[in-house]
Amino acid sequence: MATYGYVRVSTAEQHIDRQMAALLAEGIPEKQIYIDRMSGKNFNRPQWKRLKRRLKRGDVLVVKSIDRLGRAYDDIAEEWRFITKEIGADIVPLDEKTLDTRSIDSLVEKLVKDIIFRVQSFSAENERTLILRRQAEGIAAAKARGVRFGRPELPRPKDFEAVADRWRTGQISARRAAQLLNVSHPTFLKWVRG
Repeated sequence: MATYGYVRVSTAEQHIDRQMAALLAEGIPEKQIYIDRMSGKNFNRPQWKRLKRRLKRGDVLVVKSIDRLGRAYDDIAEEWRFITKEIGADIVPLDEKTLDTRSIDSLVEKLVKDIIFRVQSFSAENERTLILRRQAEGIAAAKARGVRFGRPELPRPKDFEAVADRWRTGQISARRAAQLLNVSHPTFLKWVRG
């Protein structure tokens, strides 16, 4: 019987310190903690897959909270079922102690834990939906204020019109024109069509 930890943050810029501290405080060796720096929208994550292959009957998987597993309700429920039923390992979400699968004594307790799990999983998915909505609203508001996203547009070189005229009259190809202007082929085409 082994105990493993799982840590997930959505981006490389986010910090894992809080989750790591909680797992280390539980006595989990650092070499048995798997870390993904990826979105929780699905379970196609390299460290999650490695951890799942390692889990055996009687092992324990510890996470800081259920939303560290993922953000999609159906996917969380399926992974939870697979680990607890198919593999026969236990899951311990530290922030939701009532979901600790090691302490299911009766059918009623199992039902209560299942209900709590479903509510927590729904909350994780709902939070992801809210994050995406807030992000879309923020982008729309910024665009309305005139904020431009993406790389800044390259300034056109002084000799752009002369080179473009040579292209328009068929003297040179678009690729050659782009080379003369020291820009990419798509950039030259965008300039002459825009």
